Amino acid sequence: MERIVSGKIGKEELELDITLRPKTLDEFVGQNRLKEKLKVYVEAAKRRGEALDHCLFYGPPGLGKTTLAHIIARELNVNIRTISGPSLEKIGDLAAILTNLETGDVFFIDEIHRLKKNIEEALYLPLEDFRMDIVIGQGPSAKTMRLTLHPFTLIGATTKAGSISSPLRERFGIVERIDYYPEEEIFLILKRSARILSIKIHDDACMEIAKRSRGTPRIANRILKRIRDWAEVKGKGEIDMDAAINGLRMLDIDEEGLDEMDRRILLTIIKDFNGGPVGIEAISANIGEDIDTLSDIYEPYLLQKGFLVRTQRGRIATDKAYKHLGIKKYEDELF
Repeated sequence: MERIVSGKIGKEELELDITLRPKTLDEFVGQNRLKEKLKVYVEAAKRRGEALDHCLFYGPPGLGKTTLAHIIARELNVNIRTISGPSLEKIGDLAAILTNLETGDVFFIDEIHRLKKNIEEALYLPLEDFRMDIVIGQGPSAKTMRLTLHPFTLIGATTKAGSISSPLRERFGIVERIDYYPEEEIFLILKRSARILSIKIHDDACMEIAKRSRGTPRIANRILKRIRDWAEVKGKGEIDMDAAINGLRMLDIDEEGLDEMDRRILLTIIKDFNGGPVGIEAISANIGEDIDTLSDIYEPYLLQKGFLVRTQRGRIATDKAYKHLGIKKYEDELF
């Protein structure tokens, strides 16, 4: 079954995901305070004829960090070059990208916290002075070649702001957190996506999907596309409440927006470790999921919804988790 909550996007889904992405700040639903600030920053940069200050967007996956980078480039009327942090391996690769940027262009690095140390350090001078020193050769005969760069805007996106070193973080003039969306905004995002996908969706069904979308547009759109499949194959060709409920049941997403993996995590803590505290390494080993996926994709929502608490000794399942899973706590059974 497709991993609805997964942070990874396949090629076919990415193409459709791009289709659903808003193209301007006015089309972008939610994050209103951030949007208003960005409008001011972008307009000021345009009036001065300068490159926008470097931007760092952080927060859980699927909330629109990449979308905002593309919108900013479009609003500035400049080109954008995108790359993933781990794929930048050599100084020469970085130099090739930076020297090909035109004045004001946007250079977007996703997962910027995963940059290699030498690449990160090589970015310091370009970010501050728009120049880059390249060492050619080795030993006594080594020479330094200075490259002059056009002023550009680096936009970094990360799910782990704390993993970015202070020297790199301090070089961003704009640092903003992107938060989960309330149900009402997810509702509006779903209505817009349904129009683009040419599928009729009833308001009550739309709100039901919004409630179970974990406050995340990417997840909401994934659920919408799968429920559209159910409606076209087994339903009436439109997403009514019946299609929404049956589609969500097919996806194994419950009333709180938890999927099978969420419940496995909670059940592992409760049944295998007596409710915790337990380290994330032990949870990872028990359920066969890597630590980064657990901490970046699943934990933030479980913490936000109050199913899990994180202490110095480890993760603990809350009373709410026991109640949701229909499990009595051991101390309750004594009385």
